[in-house]
Amino acid sequence: MTTATDIRSIDRVEVDRGHIARRIKSVLVHGLVLFLVAIMLLPLFYMVMMSFKTSTEIAQDPLGLPSSLYLGNYMNALASMGYVRSVLNSLGITISVIVVVVLAGAMAAYPLARIQNRISRIIVMIMALGLATPNFVTITPIYVIFRDLGLLDSYVGIVLAFASLKLPLAVFFYTGFIAAIPIELEEAARLENCNNWQVFWHVIRPLLAPVTATLSLFVMLMVWNDFTYPLLLLTDKDKFTVMIAVYRSVGNTGIDPTMLFPAAVLGSLPLLILFAVFQRRIMSGAMAGAVK
Repeated sequence: MTTATDIRSIDRVEVDRGHIARRIKSVLVHGLVLFLVAIMLLPLFYMVMMSFKTSTEIAQDPLGLPSSLYLGNYMNALASMGYVRSVLNSLGITISVIVVVVLAGAMAAYPLARIQNRISRIIVMIMALGLATPNFVTITPIYVIFRDLGLLDSYVGIVLAFASLKLPLAVFFYTGFIAAIPIELEEAARLENCNNWQVFWHVIRPLLAPVTATLSLFVMLMVWNDFTYPLLLLTDKDKFTVMIAVYRSVGNTGIDPTMLFPAAVLGSLPLLILFAVFQRRIMSGAMAGAVK
């Protein structure tokens, strides 16, 4: 006959087995995640490792670790790239594009989200189609228009070009987010004699912070890593972005590993630093957007 003590012992064994199974599952999942992360970081590790090798070491042992941290490659890359100037150009262009896209996208999305009719839905669909349009399709018309307007080889031209390309993404982001904001908040503001602009700026705009953080991250990655448009629209070497500086320093007739790898590291470094500095804000914004 089974006693209460035996039942408690059986329950305790089942609980222990369940706990062990969960621990094993957790270890396996974390091990798989760490393995995948290591695989994804392997090219980055190889790039950094190769950047500290001399040409002789690369030729003799391309997969081995460097015998010492040779900094001469970085000195040569910095001298040929005009690194500081190109980084400042990329930062200025990227920040300007983010500001234009965020402001214009939010202001365009607000009436599209609140005015529910056929015209607004058609405009949103056109914006969505803009996301599916490859960049190379718009190269020729943008180049011709900017040539006629005298905007080639100018900061204003490259900022407007990038902003026009990323604006559909911003409108698509903001329209769905604003549509989920309760209309009662705007009605309460209008009872306080706020006009449409005041409602947008003082009520809607502060609520867009989560989606703005996520959108800014996407735009920053796209603009910083873009190669085609700066190559076509900028000709003055003092206005080159980091990607163009890397391309110009490496060249297209032959590949010198002692120049390629340190240039690639230097080109990626500012973006990694920015992401590390603003990582907490970006992640909190993304999570707040998910909760919203």
